[in-house]
Amino acid sequence: MTPTTSGATSHTTPKPPLPAWTATLTWKAAVFITVMCCALAALLGALVHVSVANQTVGQARDRALGRLDEATKAYEAGARLGPLAGIDPAGLPDSLRRLAAGGDRGTMVSSRAKTPTMWAAGPIDGNRVLAVEVDYSQGARTIDGLDQAIVGSSVLAIGATLLVGAFAVTRVTRRLHATARVARRISGGDLDARVGDPRTRNPARHQDEVAAVAGALDSMASSLQRKLLSEQRFTADVAHELRTPLTGLHAAAELLPPGRPTELVRDRVAALRTLTEDLLEISRLDARSERVDLDDNRLGPLAERVVRGSGTETEVVVVRDVCVLTDRRRLERVLGNLVTNAHRHGSPPVVLTVDGPVITVRDHGEGYPDYLVEGGPQRFRTEGGARGHGLGLTIALGQAEVLGASLRFTNAQDGGALATLTLPYDDHRP
Repeated sequence: MTPTTSGATSHTTPKPPLPAWTATLTWKAAVFITVMCCALAALLGALVHVSVANQTVGQARDRALGRLDEATKAYEAGARLGPLAGIDPAGLPDSLRRLAAGGDRGTMVSSRAKTPTMWAAGPIDGNRVLAVEVDYSQGARTIDGLDQAIVGSSVLAIGATLLVGAFAVTRVTRRLHATARVARRISGGDLDARVGDPRTRNPARHQDEVAAVAGALDSMASSLQRKLLSEQRFTADVAHELRTPLTGLHAAAELLPPGRPTELVRDRVAALRTLTEDLLEISRLDARSERVDLDDNRLGPLAERVVRGSGTETEVVVVRDVCVLTDRRRLERVLGNLVTNAHRHGSPPVVLTVDGPVITVRDHGEGYPDYLVEGGPQRFRTEGGARGHGLGLTIALGQAEVLGASLRFTNAQDGGALATLTLPYDDHRP
């Protein structure tokens, strides 16, 4: 029977994420400059070290071989050897001794009594070795001093290059950050925002990539502003032009005799008047000419009043009632549009919940379309032949912005559309 072992589940501790500043262009440029400078300094230092070391060692070798020639001539003439020459000296390295005993001449640098020494050895009669030594401490000090100079100069060069590079990169990133800030302001609705890079003001001046991006962003913002202003003017003009004939049409409809056709005409005229008023309201919101009339309002009674005015079966749940400083008329407009939209495009039950400064309106239908959740309401948009959401949610979002509130459109996990309105609120207020 094969024994079984119970395996333990191993948990690998995830590595902590890097700080946010490591993702900046300045940090990446600094790392790149440092790595390249270090690589270049190491390469140049190695080349200089090898060149000077070879030259120093070569000079010491030539002196040692010259003294070996003199010692060999003195030995053959029977003269006395010099003080730094000898036969089979005690400090001669074994590898050089074996080389010379084999009949070859050679040199080697070694340490004798902690002093760098250049040895030169050659064969003489009877397998003996004649060797001379040359003080190599000066050459070793020269190479050590050179290495220290290379390291010191490399550190200074890397530091200076890093400072200059960081300064240059910071100037570029500062301009990029300014361009990004303007882009965020434009996306937030401030169409008057411009980068205004001085390099783009003179067309004859050569522009770098950052100036090209800034100029393209300014051109895009100007074009977008012109188109939006044209659209706003068109919407306002259409609404104003429709107002007069609709007023006459409404008066004429009131004079028709009672009956089903009259009811249909009056219903369609009322719908056209509502649409016209909505268009006028949107044009005022687009022009940002609305002004708020702030006053203290308790949200619980206000929500109940909105539901009663809508004439719908909407459940009001007050979890926590608070008093907020807001524009009552605009807030009622926002909540009324949300409740009406929930009944028109969702399914019952529709619940309006007040939880402090947060008010939610939820239905139990199919939920908001994906485009609305991702990008917010769009005027008169429909998908797949389905009925669109008209202008109600657009007006609700615009009025919420006038109030300084946040309005989000999501879908509940268990189904249904969920609109969440968060009002500005001071905790110290009663």
